[in-house]
Amino acid sequence: MKLFGVFGLDTGNECLLRGDVPIARPPKPFAVLRYLVEHPGRLITHDELLEALWPETYVQPQVLRTYMLELRKALHDDAGQPQFIQTVPKRGYRFIACVTEAVNGNNAPAAEVKPPAAPQLAPSAGIVNRHHELDSLAAYFSLATSGTRQFAFVTGEAGIGKTALVDAFCAQLGSACGATVVRGQCVEGLSRKEQYYPVTEALGQLCACADGEKACRIFARMAPGWLAALGRDEGRDAGATQASPPQLSQRERMPGDLCAALEEVAADKPLVLVFEDLQWADDSTLHLLSALARRRAPAKLMVVATFRPQQVAAEHPLRELKQDLRMRRLCHEIPLAPLNRAAVRDLVKLELLGRDLDQEPLPQGLVAFVHRRSEGNPLFVIAILEHLMAQHYLTREAAGGQWRWAPSGDTEEMEAGVPEDLAQMIEAEIARLGEQEQRMLEGASLVDIAFTTWAVAAALELDPAETEEAFQELAQRLYFVERAGQDELPDGTRSTFYVFAHGLYREVLWQRQTEAKRARRHNRIAERLAQFFAGREGNVAREMAIHYEAAGNWPRAIACLRTAARHALDRKARAEAAELLDRALKVADRLRDTERQQAVGDIWKDRQDSHLDIAGRIEEEMLLSTKA
Repeated sequence: MKLFGVFGLDTGNECLLRGDVPIARPPKPFAVLRYLVEHPGRLITHDELLEALWPETYVQPQVLRTYMLELRKALHDDAGQPQFIQTVPKRGYRFIACVTEAVNGNNAPAAEVKPPAAPQLAPSAGIVNRHHELDSLAAYFSLATSGTRQFAFVTGEAGIGKTALVDAFCAQLGSACGATVVRGQCVEGLSRKEQYYPVTEALGQLCACADGEKACRIFARMAPGWLAALGRDEGRDAGATQASPPQLSQRERMPGDLCAALEEVAADKPLVLVFEDLQWADDSTLHLLSALARRRAPAKLMVVATFRPQQVAAEHPLRELKQDLRMRRLCHEIPLAPLNRAAVRDLVKLELLGRDLDQEPLPQGLVAFVHRRSEGNPLFVIAILEHLMAQHYLTREAAGGQWRWAPSGDTEEMEAGVPEDLAQMIEAEIARLGEQEQRMLEGASLVDIAFTTWAVAAALELDPAETEEAFQELAQRLYFVERAGQDELPDGTRSTFYVFAHGLYREVLWQRQTEAKRARRHNRIAERLAQFFAGREGNVAREMAIHYEAAGNWPRAIACLRTAARHALDRKARAEAAELLDRALKVADRLRDTERQQAVGDIWKDRQDSHLDIAGRIEEEMLLSTKA
């Protein structure tokens, strides 16, 4: 039984439940909902859904839209501010609600388990739109306090708010429940150098907390090797001098001893172990957590572990651990989805206005701009706001005796640039890749947020088939590149579409290339388009013009815009043709004087020959007469 909100998905009986009331669903809409629920928090492209549910059968993509309308109606979900199914325009869908397994015998949703009393979090905690996730953690903790150990994975991409959620949960426990909370941080690079690093950090905090003396006595009796590894005196003799910790082999720190000791510590008082960034944990730590989750002895014990699933390859032991525990119903997963626009608005208010969220209105268009640029990632939201303030695009000014935030220009002026902190974070992730992989991603950034492998191969002068295979492997390892579909070329071959999960990743990759390098690569993409569509250049002339213009090849860009305008006229699209020729005139301004005069003359001749100039004057006169 999969649980989300007040709903349950009974996969065995293929039934949707609202509480205990079944909601009838036809087989195919139910199959669509089941696929989304079984892959929460992840973008599910149109092609993936079609291939998964209609293999080897051609189905119009429009059918998915029909099913989504039916499902939203059954779930009482608003497409504008979704709680369950989020539409990702032109790409697919994402199930954004927290999905859990049934936690008791009568399949009651986790939200119905009464959580422990907890104070209302202050707005300064920076948590918005995560109430369901906090309720789920509280429900699991409530089960742990009854002696049933709990294991919860909090998952999501970098910056999505995993640490903020865990911080808020731990703050509730510390202030209202008297639980002991200790944390261990997995650090990239240390897993190969030091085994049990996050475990040792958490145990050090446990021995130093208010109940540390009791914990140390338990470790001295049940797991002396672990206590000695922390540099503590096993005898606990106050009169003895503290000796240097012995160099213990891995064999002497037995995982079973530690599991038993932790169960003893958690016999009377709840113990919460938090491990962050588990994707960087060493194998020994993962084996220990596996053993801790599988043991059956009663203990008021809860383990909360965060990790980025996009950075966990198929062969990674963490993926195997999570799948095995979920299959045995020994763990829960709380995936964090991007914030919707309403939640981004709340977060912007928290950052700019503090606790008094209604003291002043936000600048018009700011929330839409930040939501578009951040794509709902909380870390990106905050970084973008800080960037706008640092660049003085967003300033605080006095108005009518009060202070208010105001933009110094329109949002179009704010489009350029990636916040420095984010750029450094993204650069660090890109730097982990091989040189050829970085080069391929740079080529992809020249196309758009969505790109085809043939265009990358053209930009970099690579073999298309090899490029296709390389991106297929790359998308399995990178969370910011996702497969989105296929494009059929004029010669009948197919090329896969991929998308950047965040536009900011594309911008960083674009900016790290020199102007000369970008120009060469844009020219190659345009030339390959011309080869593909030889004799039918009008179909892609507008796209070719974009690449030539980006390359600074003004004569070729103008020629393509004129070709695209003629193609638009053939389709009776006169407004489009006029727009294309207007664009050509603007590009012509970049030419030298003699070339500009010739180009402008040719463009105006195109307008006159097609009577676009007359149509434009007639339209202007009609507009003036209407106003009069």
